[in-house]
Amino acid sequence: MARINLLPWREWEREKRKQEFLVNLALVLLGAGLAVFAWGWQLDGAIEQQTARNKVLTTEIAQLDEKIKEISTLRREREELLSRMRVIQDLQGNRPVIVRVFDELVRTMSKGVYYEELSMSGADLAVSGTAESNNRISSLMRNLDTSGWFQNPNLKSIKEASPNSQASRFDLTFNQVNPTATATEE
Repeated sequence: MARINLLPWREWEREKRKQEFLVNLALVLLGAGLAVFAWGWQLDGAIEQQTARNKVLTTEIAQLDEKIKEISTLRREREELLSRMRVIQDLQGNRPVIVRVFDELVRTMSKGVYYEELSMSGADLAVSGTAESNNRISSLMRNLDTSGWFQNPNLKSIKEASPNSQASRFDLTFNQVNPTATATEE
């Protein structure tokens, strides 16, 4: 039998497979590197896109914050205007009331009673005056009590006007009410 040496053929085959393996390994590494690069590139693009979205949202939020501040300023101004309007309406609504109060003061005044000073603080009125007698002051208080525009007459003080006369000086307080306002409230 002839002896054939097959060893070099096996070594060549081994070298060939080794080179194919190294080429395939290089191709796989190159492909993996490209895949990682592409994935990183895509990730950077997504991050830039999200950053751009965040910037847009930040600017929109800043604009909305300015609008909210403007709205709160407008609401405050609106409330101020409404309160001014209420004050003006109250003043206009109460304008005829003061005329009616003076008219009612004249109607309730008794003969022999003279007012020297009249002051009004809110709905409270204070009157200082002179009367011919204490009965005239009592009559004045009864008239004030029966009036629909006044209530709670209260005599603060009564003094002799002069030692030689029967006249008396008095200080009287009472409350002013609006009978038309209470009728509409009920």
